Amino acid sequence: MRTAMLKSIRSSLQKSSSTAAGCRSYSSESAPERKVAILGAAGGIGQPLSLLMKLNPLVSSLSLYDIAGTPGVAADVSHINTRSEVVGYMGDENLGKALEGADLVIIPAGVPRKPGMTRDDLFNINAGIVKGLCTAIAKYCPHALVNMISNPVNSTVPIASEVFKKAGTYDEKRLFGVTTLDVVRAKTFYAGKAKAPVAGVNVPVVGGHAGITILPLFSQATPQANNFSDEEIVALTKRTQDGGTEVVEAKAGKGSATLSMAYAGAIFADACLKGLNGVPDVVECSFVQSNVTELPFFASKVRLGKNGVEEVLGLGPLNDYEKQGLEALLPELKSSIEKGITFANKS
Repeated sequence: MRTAMLKSIRSSLQKSSSTAAGCRSYSSESAPERKVAILGAAGGIGQPLSLLMKLNPLVSSLSLYDIAGTPGVAADVSHINTRSEVVGYMGDENLGKALEGADLVIIPAGVPRKPGMTRDDLFNINAGIVKGLCTAIAKYCPHALVNMISNPVNSTVPIASEVFKKAGTYDEKRLFGVTTLDVVRAKTFYAGKAKAPVAGVNVPVVGGHAGITILPLFSQATPQANNFSDEEIVALTKRTQDGGTEVVEAKAGKGSATLSMAYAGAIFADACLKGLNGVPDVVECSFVQSNVTELPFFASKVRLGKNGVEEVLGLGPLNDYEKQGLEALLPELKSSIEKGITFANKS
């Protein structure tokens, strides 16, 4: 039973949620050597994410970093009988060692949201953490793909871009805001309402990664359920936008959406690794530098390849409700982006 469960988890991680059915999967024997570094590995998201990345056969070296507690997490995860070698690094003085040679850096570092906490509260703490980590990335692994999980993503991705620009290492194709949890939620909630098998459901989610900036495009969902009322679509949209708050309140001060975020982070990281390895037609939604709207960053479908972003895909046809949602989110998303850029350029 345990073996069957492990195979199931591995299989899930090997299938990016939007990857074409014909994509070739790599076995551990044929996969290239890939080092993945997780910054914030001892935290609420970092620990389950470390576990899930240890299960991914595309990872040959797993580098776990945090300011404290990492040796224990690394020792625990290293006992799992999968391909990757695991090393834990602790403290500022070891950040460079953790990053050297990384192909992919995942950043869940920072504080989680608690009841009553605004995204401004998160920004005030996490912005500085992200700035410091990205300064180190620019120095020690400037060509790595960077997956930003630390909230607020709408601001932390612009912070990272400015840090990399100052260092002369910025490549817009290699910086991603991880919005996969919005897609995961939209799929789950839609499938439940449509009474459809969730494994076959896909829902693109565009915009940003906070509140009304999250815009699920249920008109483009597959398979399409034509019997939803306008009220039901509004409710599904609202629930997708407020998914994080739903978990924070349910945990009653004891945490945030750490487990589902770790799962979503692992799914997106797997897609990035597949792209690096040349698997064709790997498509995921992500918050990236974009010309889809007038804003410099926007989440939409992205085709992943050997250099990161291969193509930023358009929004496709929107219905009237989605057009209204797009117009409503743009000012808030613009403000969050500008806030990140201003912070990064303060010093």
